[in-house]
Amino acid sequence: MASSRNLFEEFEREAFRLETLDNYNIPRGSDDLRAFLAGEEQPESYRQSSWVTTVREATTSGKRMYRVHVLARPLTDYLRFELDWGYHRNAAAGEEFFILDTTDQPNPLMGVPDFWLFDDAIVNVMHYDETAAFTGSEILADDRTAEFIAYRDTALAQAEPFVDWWAKHGT
Repeated sequence: MASSRNLFEEFEREAFRLETLDNYNIPRGSDDLRAFLAGEEQPESYRQSSWVTTVREATTSGKRMYRVHVLARPLTDYLRFELDWGYHRNAAAGEEFFILDTTDQPNPLMGVPDFWLFDDAIVNVMHYDETAAFTGSEILADDRTAEFIAYRDTALAQAEPFVDWWAKHGT
């Protein structure tokens, strides 16, 4: 299921992510989540993660990295953490964020899995178990690409920029 390719080094123009879960069970992030919930300062190690380096290198070389998170309020503790600490941190490195808030509207992407779409050509679907722990990913066949481009376009058409959404609904 998992791919040995480093798609974040290979993509040439843009990398899009659709996030659909209210929680991501990321063991290495549990200390950061605990610190956030306790009202502590964001640790320097969190601000300078390898992901931030990946984003910064891509965006400073002219590549676009962006994502839409489909969610409904009230936010879970994890989503409050991800949006407040994670999205603000990653945005400073150049990643763009959008929110598709389904609190007062039907979810147009119900049942669509989390995925990355690279250069409108490669779809990498993310798999999670019942505890929301990442279990691997798979690159889909080329004949599925148009389907996931349509998912991305639907998400973007109904989402709003994170900064605007956060100004109205953030903590």
